[in-house]
Amino acid sequence: MNNPRVRQNDNLRRRSAMVKLPRASRPVSVAYRGGGDVMPVDLSVDLIRATVQLEQPLGDGSRTVGTGFLIADTTPDGKPRTILITAAHVFERMPSMTARIGYRVQGSDSVWRYDPEALKIRDGDHPLWVKHPTRDVAALVVEAPEEFVRAAIPLNYLAKDDTFDAFNLGPGDEMMALGFPRGLSANSAGFPILRSGRVASYPLTPSTDFPTFLLDFSVFPGNSGGPVFMAQAARRRPGGNDTQDVQFIAGVLTQQVELSGERLEIGIVTHAKFIRETLAMIDQAPGDPVTQAQAAQPPPPPGAIAAASTLTVPLGANR
Repeated sequence: MNNPRVRQNDNLRRRSAMVKLPRASRPVSVAYRGGGDVMPVDLSVDLIRATVQLEQPLGDGSRTVGTGFLIADTTPDGKPRTILITAAHVFERMPSMTARIGYRVQGSDSVWRYDPEALKIRDGDHPLWVKHPTRDVAALVVEAPEEFVRAAIPLNYLAKDDTFDAFNLGPGDEMMALGFPRGLSANSAGFPILRSGRVASYPLTPSTDFPTFLLDFSVFPGNSGGPVFMAQAARRRPGGNDTQDVQFIAGVLTQQVELSGERLEIGIVTHAKFIRETLAMIDQAPGDPVTQAQAAQPPPPPGAIAAASTLTVPLGANR
C-alpha cells in the first residue's frame, strides 16, 4: 500500500495546536453511584476523550502511527491505575524504546491543545507491555496526566462473553470505531476520527470459537488498536416492548481484510473478552512485576521499518 506524503505546515508545527470546545462535564471514569450503579453516560464522547494517537519517529523523518485507548483499572490492593490498550503489532513495529502518546490538555480558556508526551515502551530489549498469548492485543500501565486519568473508561464497559447475546446483537447492527486513519486526526488538537459500520459476520459468539468479527467500513493504516463500540439509545429489549440504552466496548480493531492486495473495506475486530484477559495478565506475569511506563526522552530513532497495519507518514503531516 502506498503511503501518501502530506506537505508539512511549518506554521502549525511551530505553534501549539488549539481547538476551543466546551469544558468537559463529569467524565465516565468517575460516573459511578453507590451500590454499583452507573450514571448515564455518552460513551461516544467519553471514548473520544480516552482515545490517543501512538507514534514513533523514524530515522528518515517519518513516523509510524497507531491508535490506543485508556481503561481505568485497579491494582490487586485496590489502588487506581490507568492502562493503555492497543493492538500488539502497534508496539511491535515501533523499534525504539520510546514512543509518543498523543495527550491533549484543556486550558482555563476551554481551548484544547495537542500535548504529546514521550512514553517508554521497552527496557532495553524487554517489552514493557503485556501481550495476549493468542490474540493481537496489548496492555501497558501508564502514568497519564490527570485529565486522562479522569477520562479513562471503566473496566466494566468492556463487553463480556455474553454481552452480544444479552442485547440480541447480530449482523446488520451498527457499531462505531475511533482511530487515526493514515495518521490523520479530526482536528489540530489531536482528537480521533469517529467512523461507523455494520456488523458483517455471523455468528458472533462464542468468542472461543469466533475470536474476531467483521465490521463493514473502510479501514486504513493508523486505525490499528482503536476501540470498536456500541452506543445506541432506546434499543428494544429482547422479548419485550420496553427499551434500554446499549453502551459497551465490543473490541479492538486489529486488521483489515485484503484479497490479492486489494482492500475490501472490511475491518477485523478482536472481541473485548481478550482485552479483559490481557488486563488480567498484568498481575499474573511471572518473574518481576510488569513495569509501569514512565515519561522519558526518546533516544535517537533507528532506520525506518516496514509496517502493514500501522502507518509511516511524514513528521508534521497532521499537526
